[in-house]
Amino acid sequence: MVRRLAESALFFREYIRHFHTTGAVLPSGRFLAAALTRFVGNHADGPRRILEVGPGTGAVTRWIVRGMGAEDRLDLVELNGAFVRQLERRFQTEPAFRAVADRARIHHCPIEELPGGESYDVIVSGLPLNNFSAADVERILTVLTDRLAPEGMLSFFEYIAVRPVRAMLSGRAERARLRAIGLTMRSVLKHHEIRRDAVWLNVPPAWVHHLRK
Repeated sequence: MVRRLAESALFFREYIRHFHTTGAVLPSGRFLAAALTRFVGNHADGPRRILEVGPGTGAVTRWIVRGMGAEDRLDLVELNGAFVRQLERRFQTEPAFRAVADRARIHHCPIEELPGGESYDVIVSGLPLNNFSAADVERILTVLTDRLAPEGMLSFFEYIAVRPVRAMLSGRAERARLRAIGLTMRSVLKHHEIRRDAVWLNVPPAWVHHLRK
């Protein structure tokens, strides 16, 4: 409990400092984390490469490491330096994280700058896409789908009704940005989405989109 309160406090501080790239006041809840990692525990095809983008303090990472197979490998891409240090501590001190530490790498960079040309069997993204420009959203989703291995799975979330509510309360430029993001997402989902989960027991409630290449 103490650890989780400390993580929530860190997340909130970084939300205040970096709202644009943090996008939430609290780490993902367990029901959202479970939905995002739905395809992590599928070991039918042997060793897999897993990528988590925007892990924050590791709320979803905790579910990923517990679902990894004995030969699975994990890459994490995080832009926020405070979150990177928190993740490093977790891989050094927490048993579930330490168990896969030799098969995990943390990359302190934007997803567009992830080194190497590896493809991934499972990608989990916690990026706050509604905070970005439509061009950034298109670029990020293109990078993520391009990084998927054949038949690979990409899972990401967005908060339910946030875009329309924000649009109603915003000026013309912000409404145009949100509308463009919606069009960009729908275009990608139309071609790749195979499942959508509603997570009502989250603050706020969220959609989790699952895409296959």
